[in-house]
Amino acid sequence: MNSGKSTALLQAAHNYEERGQVVLLAKPSLDTKGATSIASRLGVTREVDFLITPELNLRTKFEAECKRVMHDSGRPVACLLIDEAQFLTREQVDQALEIAVLDDIPVLSYGIRTDFLTHGFPGSLRLLEIAHSLEELKTICRCGRKAMFNARKIDSQFVFDGEQVAIDGEKVSYESLCPHCYFDEKNIK
Repeated sequence: MNSGKSTALLQAAHNYEERGQVVLLAKPSLDTKGATSIASRLGVTREVDFLITPELNLRTKFEAECKRVMHDSGRPVACLLIDEAQFLTREQVDQALEIAVLDDIPVLSYGIRTDFLTHGFPGSLRLLEIAHSLEELKTICRCGRKAMFNARKIDSQFVFDGEQVAIDGEKVSYESLCPHCYFDEKNIK
């Protein structure tokens, strides 16, 4: 969190489009912040081309969207960009690999590895297993060290139990922490 993932995704989209190529942007419907858009902390926002519901076959949906784009613009899709990839199912990550390998269209996925308890998200774990390449985008903890964990706060208090996903609500927030600060907040000495 707070490492510039959405900014990097939007920059990648801009780079493709600057060269006259068409990209599709998608994100899991589970990510309700921003509803149907991707927003960076820098204030850049863009609507997604489609939402990925948990039961959706990503490759089938992507193929349908490619046909729509070709019909509307006469141009092929050059890349699929996926934000909040941790919320994909393992099967959807496999389908993204099929798009990249069998359909020969790059798929760039952006997301976090672990939840607030340091447990891997199913989509992230599968991406770590099969991705062609991984690039870590780093962020800094409040103490200046490299942040590795996403600590959950409710009403400004750190919590270390609850459901894996809690996005909505005014009282839920997250803070990127290094392991030292994470353990300190968890009272592990």
